[in-house]
Amino acid sequence: MFLGIDLGTTEVKVLLLCENHSVKAIKRYALSIQRPQPLWSEQEPHEWWEAVCTLLDQYAVEMPSVMADIKAIGLSGQMHGAVVLDAQHQVLRPAILWNDGRSSQECHELKERVPNIEQLSGNLVMPGFTAPKLCWLKRHEPALFKKIAKVLLPKDYLRYCLSGDIVTDCSDASGTLWIDVQQRAWSETLFKGCDLTIDHMPRLIESNEASGMLHPYLAKRWGIKNEVIIAGGAGDNAASAIGIGAIQPGQGFVSLGTSGVIFICNDHYRPNPAAAIHAFCHALPNRWHQMSVMLSAASSLSWVSRLTGQKDESEALGLAATLSPKRRHLAPLFLPYLSGERTPHNNPHAQGLFFGLTHQHEAADLIYSVIEGVSFGLLDGLQGLKDPSSTLTLSLVGGGTRSSLWAQLIADTLNLPLATRSGSEAAGALGAARLARIAQGGNIEQTCLPMPVLERFEPDTQQQSILTDRYDRFKSLYGANLPYFASFANQ
Repeated sequence: MFLGIDLGTTEVKVLLLCENHSVKAIKRYALSIQRPQPLWSEQEPHEWWEAVCTLLDQYAVEMPSVMADIKAIGLSGQMHGAVVLDAQHQVLRPAILWNDGRSSQECHELKERVPNIEQLSGNLVMPGFTAPKLCWLKRHEPALFKKIAKVLLPKDYLRYCLSGDIVTDCSDASGTLWIDVQQRAWSETLFKGCDLTIDHMPRLIESNEASGMLHPYLAKRWGIKNEVIIAGGAGDNAASAIGIGAIQPGQGFVSLGTSGVIFICNDHYRPNPAAAIHAFCHALPNRWHQMSVMLSAASSLSWVSRLTGQKDESEALGLAATLSPKRRHLAPLFLPYLSGERTPHNNPHAQGLFFGLTHQHEAADLIYSVIEGVSFGLLDGLQGLKDPSSTLTLSLVGGGTRSSLWAQLIADTLNLPLATRSGSEAAGALGAARLARIAQGGNIEQTCLPMPVLERFEPDTQQQSILTDRYDRFKSLYGANLPYFASFANQ
């Protein structure tokens, strides 16, 4: 058996993978997010560990023979978060998360201190990345900053709890702005911009390498008989690609989670910071990936579902599906920037907007506007990713996979065929378990098998002209409102 632990933003998943590649079980534990001030987003690391222990304690009671056979553990996690430890490896403050936008000023100063930071890191300097968060701590919590001995990414805090090892992997480290992504190595030049050194960093390994061993007392607690390897693991999207089986150039996925992601595998390093595209190490050696990220995807749907009084997102999508094609084309336009935006705008002050509301519009129109606006946000990202000569094979994962309306809308908007896949809602946890299997000696190609296709969605050419016209107006709305975002955000 192989165990995959996926630390998401809203929940922890723990998955058990059998030797024959089948998933034995999945358990989930909900997490909360604290937003003590505008633009802030934080979580308590001890709650992550409590979640993992709760789920594994349950497995130990319910499936003792299965737990006894675990050979290796893999980790997947939300990227970019800053977990800061003192010299005794105690957590100094709540973790600052990937969708925290407080450090925009520090981003500007970081670029002044390290003028070639985007060339070295291959990525645009954004508040979501880890380095600006540490610069913010240095300015606003200087006494705490002086106590920092180690900086960990979220999943790597769980690794420390499991094994006592201070380690990260290349895929997750790619989102810190401290790694030379092409060389897959820490950069002393990039550390200097934050007044840090390599001594503050974890040991850096590949995702499919062993990072250490599970503490014996934890193995005893959970009834595990073997000495258990802990794999390097990966950032959540790279781990999801391993789970889906996207490991070859041109393969990838569209993810509709809290954030919206388009992920494309590459066999070489392809930076494009000017378009706010992320160029990261993939979770396998000598492979990279590009990624566009919008901050509010399925979370926008959750918001409009609450706003319109729907029981849940499924009910909201069902209501939107009742709209006629004409009503969809007359729906308001929606800018999905409820938490600011990364790709392509890199603007933490960007805000959501409905445009074109009339007395005739009802809840169904607003819900449709939101899923269309998220689809247009994904298209913004695709335009910065796609090589016109390339052929892409993309899967659709996340909350949108439960709605054929939204899946078809995304295929039409991107003008790409998409496929939903069985089990993709737990792709990150499965990818983590697969990396554990590889670290324990498994073959990469035989382990990273594609998930079975559930349904295919081909773009409808008849919708192209209508969507293109609405997309052009969507883009113009951002530019027209850009002068007002910052002033409204600072009120």
